[in-house]
Amino acid sequence: MKDKVQALAGGMMVSIIVLVIAGIFIGVGAGVVNQMEAQDSIIFAFFKLMLDLGLMVMRNLPPFFAIGLAFALSKSEKGWAAFTGFTMFMCFNVAIGSIAAFNGWTPETTTVDYLVNNMGYDKVAAQNFNSLWGENLGVFSFNMGIFSGIIVGCITAALHNRFYKFEMPGMLSFFSGPRAVVIFAYIIIMPISIIGYYAWPPIAGGLQSITTLITSSGLFGSFLYGVFDKGLLPFGLHHLIAFPIEYTRVGGVMEIDGVLYEGVRNIMNGQMSSPDAIGYITHNFTSGRIPIQIGGLTGAAYAMYVTAKPQNKKKVAAIMIPAVFTAAVIGITEPLEYTFLFVQPFLFFAVHVPLNGLAYIITEFFGVSIHGNQLLFMVPNILQPEKVHALALLWIIPLYFVVYFYTFKYLILKFDSKTPGRDDNDDADIALYSKADLKKKKEQAAVGLPVEIIKALGGADNIDNVSNCATRLRISLYDETMAATDDIWIKKLNAIGVVRMPKGIQIIYGANVITIASAIKEELGIDS
Repeated sequence: MKDKVQALAGGMMVSIIVLVIAGIFIGVGAGVVNQMEAQDSIIFAFFKLMLDLGLMVMRNLPPFFAIGLAFALSKSEKGWAAFTGFTMFMCFNVAIGSIAAFNGWTPETTTVDYLVNNMGYDKVAAQNFNSLWGENLGVFSFNMGIFSGIIVGCITAALHNRFYKFEMPGMLSFFSGPRAVVIFAYIIIMPISIIGYYAWPPIAGGLQSITTLITSSGLFGSFLYGVFDKGLLPFGLHHLIAFPIEYTRVGGVMEIDGVLYEGVRNIMNGQMSSPDAIGYITHNFTSGRIPIQIGGLTGAAYAMYVTAKPQNKKKVAAIMIPAVFTAAVIGITEPLEYTFLFVQPFLFFAVHVPLNGLAYIITEFFGVSIHGNQLLFMVPNILQPEKVHALALLWIIPLYFVVYFYTFKYLILKFDSKTPGRDDNDDADIALYSKADLKKKKEQAAVGLPVEIIKALGGADNIDNVSNCATRLRISLYDETMAATDDIWIKKLNAIGVVRMPKGIQIIYGANVITIASAIKEELGIDS
């Protein structure tokens, strides 16, 4: 079960890619459009187009997740899986709308005024019931947000993986294989829609209760979120904590310029696009990452550099500087975090995790209101500085650098932690390479590494499925005991870390994992 949950978390990263692009387009487009008075110029039209493209994504998230998850979770014939995912998504919503109409619910009968004046609802009950409904690509249906896309995408992938090799009788052989899955999708969507129609209202009520708990818990809720978000990182489950808060109504609901946005990240994108918004929400569960990624981990890296043996400091710096840059600019923190997680778990769980939760409290308490938590994606803030309230970061970030530096330095020396450059046998791991060595290493990474990884996984016959998220290679295995030891993965196969589980393994490689995964699939003959 755990590996399936982790696969789901990794699969959602496919759809998140388009959200990142949409955020940049909204930020740049709105930043220019909201400052221009002349609306008949080519410049205005161009940036208005950028804004509209970004908002198109934000207003149509469910189908992106249905298609993305169907693609990511399918084992083969991924193009057909994605097509089936979109087909099932449209069928699901049409079926929900049809069942609703049979029961008397239409766009006209679900309005607040109609419910109050004709159905005897009080205003609050009418508003709650009205919030259940909406449109998906022009189809009247439940307003399930991205949950509808996630549900349909997962069902599609399961159906596709089960039947994409299905053989029809001779006369119907044209409809064999993945074409059969499309046919089965039309059949299975009917009972699924009936279940969805009756199950969603109580689920939506439960989500509303969770929303109320989170939004009313204030700073304590922010602390818990920060602790779980980082504490679950080694287990690959951190996306399942962040995702509902950032992209679903669990993180809150806000109407901006007549459009209802769900989830703190979507709300902030809506505020960024609105000329009337004066700032971003502070209870956003994202600003707390800024002190960690820019200040804290930089301090930890500097502590590891300072405590390294004198003869190894230049080599350690060569490793740490790119890792610090990646964490601050792109937001990929795992290379640094796994460096001290595997040599001294105490530093991670007893120091890094609670300090992460504390960062969320501090930024929220001092009213930090800023869009983005990586330097690369903060550019839109420059275009609309009046919306940004982040002066407190000028002392919070240095404070976190100091706290992390002295805490890590003290504990590394006290426990004699074998962070990079402190082990007597560290030379081979942190050695500088000549130009010839570098060329050889690149050739090995491009050609030899996938082959070696397959061997370390117990051979091609032991591999059930290959996928990846932002930094992890996620492998489903028939026999997990055949996989190589952690020492081989880290010292011989360039991995940052390893997470093991029943019938599977995750190998952390960092941002270049997508190219490694593609090379492995090509070597195995797996359809990407």
